[in-house]
Amino acid sequence: MMILNQLFINQFIFVLATLGILINRRHVLIILICIEILLLVVNLNFLIFANSFDDIYGHLFSFFVLTVAASESAIGLAIIILYYRTRYDVSIIKNSALKH
Repeated sequence: MMILNQLFINQFIFVLATLGILINRRHVLIILICIEILLLVVNLNFLIFANSFDDIYGHLFSFFVLTVAASESAIGLAIIILYYRTRYDVSIIKNSALKH
């Protein structure tokens, strides 16, 4: 019963993060944060199933996903900083370079 509660909470957070990406199309930072939340929820699911099945591979795969998520956020923030230095705005709506 405890696993079902954890999976339900993870599914709820996953849906909220997905809605955050779909609804919020103006701010790049919020979209990046929602992507990170999606990756963390997937990691939590890996860890829950790894603990319930007593398997080490879920833990190892979770470490790999965390490494990719950290590098993705670092590269994404670097791109946003460079974009802000050239355009002085990170809004997607105002700048047409990110629309196409």
